[in-house]
Amino acid sequence: MSYVDLNRSGVALMEIVSKPDLRSSEEAKAYLSKLRTILRYLGTCDGNMEQGSMRADVNVSVRRPGGEFGTRCEIKNVNSIRFAGQAIEYEARRQIDILEGGGTVDQETRLFDPKNGETRSMRSKEEAHDYRYFPDPDLLPLEFDDAFIEELAKHLPELPDEKQARFIRDYGVTAYDAMVLTLERETADYYEACVAFGGTKRDGKAVANILNGDVAAFANSQGLAVWETHLQPAQIAGLVDLIAGGTISSKGGKDVLQILIAEEPEGNPAEIVERRGLKQVTDLGAIEKIVDEIIAANPDQVEKVKAKPTMIGWFVGQAMKASGGKANPQALNELMKQKLGIE
Repeated sequence: MSYVDLNRSGVALMEIVSKPDLRSSEEAKAYLSKLRTILRYLGTCDGNMEQGSMRADVNVSVRRPGGEFGTRCEIKNVNSIRFAGQAIEYEARRQIDILEGGGTVDQETRLFDPKNGETRSMRSKEEAHDYRYFPDPDLLPLEFDDAFIEELAKHLPELPDEKQARFIRDYGVTAYDAMVLTLERETADYYEACVAFGGTKRDGKAVANILNGDVAAFANSQGLAVWETHLQPAQIAGLVDLIAGGTISSKGGKDVLQILIAEEPEGNPAEIVERRGLKQVTDLGAIEKIVDEIIAANPDQVEKVKAKPTMIGWFVGQAMKASGGKANPQALNELMKQKLGIE
């Protein structure tokens, strides 16, 4: 036997109690998600609910429209936000069924069974004294004045909502992009490292498109966050610079990214483009030759596109295919319109 009382092993427990202001499972899930994000940003908790770093005790009661609050039941130790939503939905329906059947809801503590998607009784708590509330002489009350709270606020890091607003304002990303990029502090830091790598500020929207698109898809396939992949800010920045400078097209950028992911994890995007001959064709003479060949080989399509100009996309696609995806899309599109006589 052991005489060591591990209990929480000296790890501090912080309990955050909300008022009964939430009216749906979706609100409760949003509240828990936001709370977890803030705690992660502050560095006070990693928010890993499955491992017990954060848990939710969910109190649920129902009432008829305009009626008084009903008797609540507490669902203990829910270990995921998704399960919290499921527990609330099930428990609300269970209580409604009892009331509509003429019964009364008993105040009790329940557990959520995620396998069966239902709550079950753990223990009853008929009266307040069943909760065993009493003062602890070793725990003195703490009272903080406004000056103390304001001093603490000065030292807080930039929180998610503030960071989202700054990303939209400074980097020109959409509200959705900003939300995704700031879900985790590490992802936000990774994004800004890509934007500002080497002291050069890049198009924030272009970087966001790559991170929230193909990089996120790769990260998800590996069960990782974007910042946890082997892709370095220098590589993402280099890729964005090549596209912005017209060295490669957007499609070429996707090709280079796949090479970085699957073939050359430590590769330099510029060197990969040079070595593999992936540079975008900007020579109008070379592009014109491709365009002339496509038009000459498809006289029937030429007549159709003159009658319906929106079909020009077919010609552009064929020309891009013929160039191996290297032709400058803008130059190609303009030249194709000119050759076909389309405004």
